[in-house]
Amino acid sequence: MGLALLVSISIGYLLGSISFSYLIGKKLLKLDIRTMGSKSAGATNTLRVMGKGPAISVLVLDIAKGIVAVWLGVILGDGNAWVPTLAGLAAILGHNWPIYFGFRGGKGVATTIGVIATLVLFPALLAGVIAIGSIFVTRYVSLGSLLFVVLTPLSTWLLMNYYDYPIEYFYLTVAVALLSLWKHRTNIQRLLTGTENKLGAKKA
Repeated sequence: MGLALLVSISIGYLLGSISFSYLIGKKLLKLDIRTMGSKSAGATNTLRVMGKGPAISVLVLDIAKGIVAVWLGVILGDGNAWVPTLAGLAAILGHNWPIYFGFRGGKGVATTIGVIATLVLFPALLAGVIAIGSIFVTRYVSLGSLLFVVLTPLSTWLLMNYYDYPIEYFYLTVAVALLSLWKHRTNIQRLLTGTENKLGAKKA
């Protein structure tokens, strides 16, 4: 099991380290997404800098990284919940600090969605509906992202016995929430001061 865990974590991290926003930016527009907009290598900044098409591609591919990492852990873990849990976490860490791109990545929201939705689908759906609703109402993508990661541990805890989720999955949701809060610390500050960028807003 130790070897399976090591392999799953290693592949999960390397898979998560593939920065699709960076690669698509270089391929399409010959730009480094990390030097433009919010300087984050993720789907939201891709939308601001490159538009809807590239942003949707990045979103889908980043979510897929998390899904593949978790399922690899499920296959190799042979029933040990820690293996897919830590493989998923490794994919998120890889996205945030990619080894291929000087450890400069994004905030890991899309990859987190892939990981969390694969492990705890119904709690993630509940948190996701509220998060998406908040984005529609406020047009703050960061607020929706924060609501998703904060509400997922709560919904997982409430539904854990009903769906028989392992406690390891709950631990992951808490760890991911804390990580995401730290990665979004500047967004939180801007939300509190009313200076956060809104979705679709034109820069002055």
